[in-house]
Amino acid sequence: MPQKAFRFGVVAGATEGGAKWLATARRAEELGYSTLLCPDNLNLPTPTAALAAAAAATTELRVGSFVLASPLRTARAAAWEAHSLTVVTGGRFELGLGTGRPEMRQQAEELGLPYGSGQERLDSISETVDHVRRLDGDAHTPVMIAAGGPKARRLAGMKADIVTLAGGVLTTREEMAEYVGEIRAAAGDRDLEFAMNIWVVGDEVPPWIRGFIGVDAETLIEHDSLGMLRGDVDAMAEELERRREQFGVSYISVNSAFLEQFAPLVERLSGK
Repeated sequence: MPQKAFRFGVVAGATEGGAKWLATARRAEELGYSTLLCPDNLNLPTPTAALAAAAAATTELRVGSFVLASPLRTARAAAWEAHSLTVVTGGRFELGLGTGRPEMRQQAEELGLPYGSGQERLDSISETVDHVRRLDGDAHTPVMIAAGGPKARRLAGMKADIVTLAGGVLTTREEMAEYVGEIRAAAGDRDLEFAMNIWVVGDEVPPWIRGFIGVDAETLIEHDSLGMLRGDVDAMAEELERRREQFGVSYISVNSAFLEQFAPLVERLSGK
């Protein structure tokens, strides 16, 4: 398949109030990022409100959930929120869906919802996509599915527009290539955009990111982690081009902690 042009997203939560959140959105747009992506967690402002505000404060910046956790809403409620964002943003919303992290079992309980088995959470994602397609009518909400395990990869291949390769940070290049093959096989002749999240830009892992991914910089470097991007701008650009060649990955997201540091890559590669 022909290679897709690069585009870039920045992952941020509206944790520091509205003014800081809107400033982040405007700065992301100014720097040429394609999309502002918002995580889903009961301890953060809801992506629905945050993304609507960010879209209203910008002109062309796309906004997306990264990702709505299926245990935190019924499938129909998630689709309602997604289609509503597509409408109010004028088609600038991307619906990211995932099965949620283990700690969301307690969060689902707080909402009075079942956490469900792995298969039930995947079924909810599938049902959400079906509901969105029905609600959209002539519109089309791009759907991103975070594809970790084999069943998620199969579902993503069958129903997603964008597939985030969500293996662990120590997943090898060989394993990632196999995962891409599984997704492409499930997709058949469907045209997919492949995405990847970069946890660390440079040689140092911020403490809170280390707590989240569970490994330090030395371990990431030793394992040639795909969750890390390091070196000068030339080296990082070459590595991203290598990943596009190997895995078809053209949509790269980074945490907002690296918004400015990553900007030279956005300027160099966006649209190419």
